[in-house]
Amino acid sequence: MNEEQPKSGGWLLPVSIVIAGLMIAGSVYYVGRQSVAQKPSTTSDGNRDAVLGNLEAPVTFIEYGDYQCPFCGRFFHQVEPPLREEYIKTGKVKMVFRNFQILGDESTAAGAASECAKDQGKFWQYHDALYTAETADGKENNGNLNRDLFLMLGQNLGLDMTSFTACLDANKYGDLVIKETNAGKTMGLDGTPTSFINGEKVAGSQPYSVFKTVIDIALQKK
Repeated sequence: MNEEQPKSGGWLLPVSIVIAGLMIAGSVYYVGRQSVAQKPSTTSDGNRDAVLGNLEAPVTFIEYGDYQCPFCGRFFHQVEPPLREEYIKTGKVKMVFRNFQILGDESTAAGAASECAKDQGKFWQYHDALYTAETADGKENNGNLNRDLFLMLGQNLGLDMTSFTACLDANKYGDLVIKETNAGKTMGLDGTPTSFINGEKVAGSQPYSVFKTVIDIALQKK
């Protein structure tokens, strides 16, 4: 689902907010490298998935999201922390994020930046940092998601900035993000976030209890 937000020109995001956000994001990023495929692997449907969690987890949670979507931001803050703690950390669920960047050029640019971070094995850290930064003001298409922010987040996460900057400036993954978004539309998706839990569709930023129920049912079938 999408929500129109007031638009304004320019932005100011204090570094202290970004740093605090990264600390929060880091507090829920815990899985060991042995159980995480953060570098992309192309799946049978053509996606470059970076998996959060144990690759052998019996339940797969796929989220189609937009980095500007306020409901995706709510999902990130309210659903992902307990989901990661209760199910991903314990090896019951693995999670995949796929681009459904439908709110404009800033969303597409953020998706492309996250794909550049994916090349360096830090997709999920970058994903968390993007949502933390974007939800600081909760507004869409107001200039927040720009090159300066993308580079600052990459620097804060310890990316190889030469490679990351080259990837970003070449817009290496812009077309891929658009292609992935169009694939979602072809599937009939019309809002964000949209999640699939072992193929069971859950639309919108539902309360955590809704996702928990669907996950538990999927686990019972295994």
